[in-house]
Amino acid sequence: MKLKNKRKTQHKTCDICQPTAIDIFSGSGGLTVGLKRAGFRVVAAVEIEQHAFATYKTNHPEVQAYKQDVRTIKGKSLLACSPNGEVDLLSGCPPCQGFSTLTARHKRSDPRNELILEMSRLVEEVQPRIVMMENVPGLPKKGAELFDQLLQKLDSLGYVSEWGILQVADYGVPQSRQRLVLLAGKGFPIHLPKPTHSKSGEDGLKPWRTLRDAIGFMPEPVVLADTQSTGGPQRYNWHVVRSLSPETLKILKAARPGESRLKLPEELRPPCHQNRTDGFNNVYGRMSWEQIASTITGGCTTVSKGRFGHPEKDRTISVREAALLQTFPMDY
Repeated sequence: MKLKNKRKTQHKTCDICQPTAIDIFSGSGGLTVGLKRAGFRVVAAVEIEQHAFATYKTNHPEVQAYKQDVRTIKGKSLLACSPNGEVDLLSGCPPCQGFSTLTARHKRSDPRNELILEMSRLVEEVQPRIVMMENVPGLPKKGAELFDQLLQKLDSLGYVSEWGILQVADYGVPQSRQRLVLLAGKGFPIHLPKPTHSKSGEDGLKPWRTLRDAIGFMPEPVVLADTQSTGGPQRYNWHVVRSLSPETLKILKAARPGESRLKLPEELRPPCHQNRTDGFNNVYGRMSWEQIASTITGGCTTVSKGRFGHPEKDRTISVREAALLQTFPMDY
C-alpha cells in the first residue's frame, strides 16, 4: 500500500514539474504537436472553427479545449487548467489572412486582424513566464499599428520581446515557408533559435529536407469521389486527391517539375494567364523531388492555387501528403 501511494505522489510531482503551455487560436493542433515534442504539457486550447476543433479534440483528448471565440475566454479559466495554477508558456497563431501579401491590396481590413490584441490581453490575465506568437511576414507592415500595440503592451507588462522572420526550411520543415516568430520572456530575453539546416548543407548544417525525404515513400492515393461508398477518406488515412478535369489534366501533363507556369505552352494556359507574365507564377505547376515543397496553403489539393502538382504522377499531392509536408505525424 505504501508503494502504491508513493507512485501516485511521484506522478503528481512529475505533472507539476513539467512545463505547461496554453495554445490559443489552436486550429487543428499543429502547434500543440510541436509543444508536446518540445516537452511541454499543453493544459488548455481555444478554437472556434468547428472542424478544426473536432480535429484538435480527436488528437489531443486530454487537453481542456474550449470551442469558443477567444474574445470571450478569461485568463482565470485557462489558469484553472494548470495543475499548479500557473502557466509557463502562452502561445498562439492569430488569424493572419488580413496581413498576408496574398491578400488583395484593395480588400477592406479584415475584422479578424484585431484578434492579435487578444494575445496581449490574455498575457496580462495569465502572466505566463514566456510568450510565443507566430504569424505571416507581412504583419509588421500591413498590421504595423496592431503589432506595435502588442509589443508596447508586452513591454509595459515587463516582457522582453525578440522577433524575426524565419524560413522554416532552415529548421527541418520540408517546405518554403517564411513566418514571423515572436518570443518574449517575463523579465528576460529569449533569442530566436539558430538554423539547423541550410539549402545545400552550408556552414556544416544539415541540407534542407526535400519533397522526396518527406513523401517519397507514399503509395498512390485514392480519388476522393471513390471513397464515398467505401467508408470515406478516413478509411484511407486521408491519402486522397481530387478528380481533375480534362482541361486541368492536360495542363498538368505539360508542366515540368519545379518550373513556373511561364514554361507552359501559351495555348494551355488559362485565359487569365495568357500573354501575361505578372501575377502568381507557381500556379498550375509541379513540385520537384529534389527541392523543398512550395508553401502549403488551404488550396494545396487544387492545381490552380499553387505548385501543388505531384512531381511524376498526373495528380496533386494528397491531403495526407500535405499534412506530412506540414510535419504532422502520419497517424494524426
